[in-house]
Amino acid sequence: MRIHYALLALIIAITPCAEAYQRKKRGQADRLKAPATAKKTPAPVRFDAEAINNPAQSEIYPGAKGSAVVRAQILLARAHFSCGEIDGYYGTNLGKAVSAYQTDRKLADRGWVDAATWSALNADTAPALVDYTISAEDVAGPFVPIPKTMKEQAKLPRLGYSSALEGLAERVHSSPGLLQALNPGADFQRAGQVLKVPNVLTMPPAARAAKIEVSKSEGAIRAYDAENKLVAFYPATAGSTHDPLPIGNWKITGVSREPKFHYNPKLFWDAKPGDDKTVIPPGPNNPVGLVWIDLSKEHNGIHGSPEPSKIGHTFSHGCIRLTNWDALELASMVRPGTPAILKE
Repeated sequence: MRIHYALLALIIAITPCAEAYQRKKRGQADRLKAPATAKKTPAPVRFDAEAINNPAQSEIYPGAKGSAVVRAQILLARAHFSCGEIDGYYGTNLGKAVSAYQTDRKLADRGWVDAATWSALNADTAPALVDYTISAEDVAGPFVPIPKTMKEQAKLPRLGYSSALEGLAERVHSSPGLLQALNPGADFQRAGQVLKVPNVLTMPPAARAAKIEVSKSEGAIRAYDAENKLVAFYPATAGSTHDPLPIGNWKITGVSREPKFHYNPKLFWDAKPGDDKTVIPPGPNNPVGLVWIDLSKEHNGIHGSPEPSKIGHTFSHGCIRLTNWDALELASMVRPGTPAILKE
């Protein structure tokens, strides 16, 4: 009898689980039968200039989108804690910048922008958005689509911007999509057009970099002054499986602005069959962007990028990529002989 009672108790205990499992299976079957049109398209994110300029903000978390995120990205950039491209999305690059800022300011590293972090950021009382009037120079061009192959790129006199919008977005460290969302209906090809843009034009850090550290695991570059104080933080793309970051203690040997790119297919694992050596003209869409910071490790350096949205999200060929604007700021802080520590 004891065995029978034990068996009955086991059946009673299992039955709710079995029923729950069957309900789950039925739900899965129902979802499989649902038409594809049942999936809703998410509403477009709206950005409000007044909200972005308002210091009163709620806490924001990874994955968030909207005006509060834009404000945080702008204020961090002004404090020299870059998130790369300002786009209104709380992604991994913004998460890195927030964490670095919180640690540097002796705040709790919570992983999101809390009230204490807003309070520190809002010590900068300059407007987050400002008016910018498109100039004749901004729309003068020439604007040319950038070819995909090195051979075709080498034929151009300069790898400039492909559109006025691209150039304007880079000027204010933003994605073209954000500029369009902030200025609905604006004509980005018309001189005299007034735009709302992120207020990111500040003075470079006052201190010269006594050393820089490139962290593969963090995916970032940190610049320190002579007192070992963090003076700037930048998200970076550093190496890949095929071309790992050259870990070690190196030095900066020089800085070249508006560099030409000397393409040697033998140095690239993903070179196309038939590729030849060639020289790519300078410009913001050059493969190494607007500046090359040379390292004592042969064939390696820190440089800009023609695709700022990909910084921190893709691989490199052993070098360290930054956005053009972050690379230019870092270049202004270093000198030949500055230690460059590359670590895991």
